[in-house]
Amino acid sequence: METVALSAPVGDKAARYRELLPQLAALLEGEPDLVANLANAAAALRECVPIASWIGFYVAKAGQLVLGPFQGKVACVRIALGKGVCGTAAAERRTLIVADVEQFPGHIACDAGSRSEIVVPILRGGEVVAVLDLDSYELAAFDEVDAAGLAPIAELLGTLAW
Repeated sequence: METVALSAPVGDKAARYRELLPQLAALLEGEPDLVANLANAAAALRECVPIASWIGFYVAKAGQLVLGPFQGKVACVRIALGKGVCGTAAAERRTLIVADVEQFPGHIACDAGSRSEIVVPILRGGEVVAVLDLDSYELAAFDEVDAAGLAPIAELLGTLAW
């Protein structure tokens, strides 16, 4: 069984993401089950991004986002496209970084302690198949370094069998 072992210091986010990508690719290689792969990806990201209080996936199904594998407290099960940070990121097909979720119009508070969020759409064949969602109890926990580090991870996950 593969394990994730990151040697870069927690403060060097870019290096941690660079280390994670090939390890995640090796972890997912040859496994056809989507749930198993998303579960391992969430766990690997949890090791990489310790400031995150919640890391997981919402999978696009029948015009909405449905909760997938995650690490953290219980979460909202269904999110309409265009609603909240996840639904907006999916509808607009772009990464959203929200420094203060209380300032985001229509934010859906699945965990009242959440203060900031980053959501990265996962595309396959040009279509949104899911979003990768990270929340934090810290304000402004995520930035462009996170967006740049999560983008190739989302691309990798887009290659899975959806």
